[in-house]
Amino acid sequence: MGGSDLKVRTKDYALSVIRLFGALPKRTEAQILGRQLLRAGTSVGAQYREATRGKSTADFISKIEGSLQELEESEYWLELLAESGFYPEERLLALKKETGELKGIFVSIVINTKAKSKPPKS
Repeated sequence: MGGSDLKVRTKDYALSVIRLFGALPKRTEAQILGRQLLRAGTSVGAQYREATRGKSTADFISKIEGSLQELEESEYWLELLAESGFYPEERLLALKKETGELKGIFVSIVINTKAKSKPPKS
């Protein structure tokens, strides 16, 4: 997957999170959970874009790992929204699946980048 594909995919992810937030009940508890998801879910793509402009390999890895942290947090808020009954689990499945797939992609990026940046063993 090319970098521009991942830019589009993380933006689409953010847009899905924004739409989900707009569909949440207006109850205080649901809105608080939703705001947490909104912050984390929209940060994934922003962190990824920052990573593509990293000043060094270490900076790139750090920002990619930041995206991973936001995905982990997003996954947590999605679980809470479903398990609390504020949003139907079946309507969260696609977003939960995308969260898992993006996590896998970012983990692979970190592993591959670290492997490439290690000096060869003599």
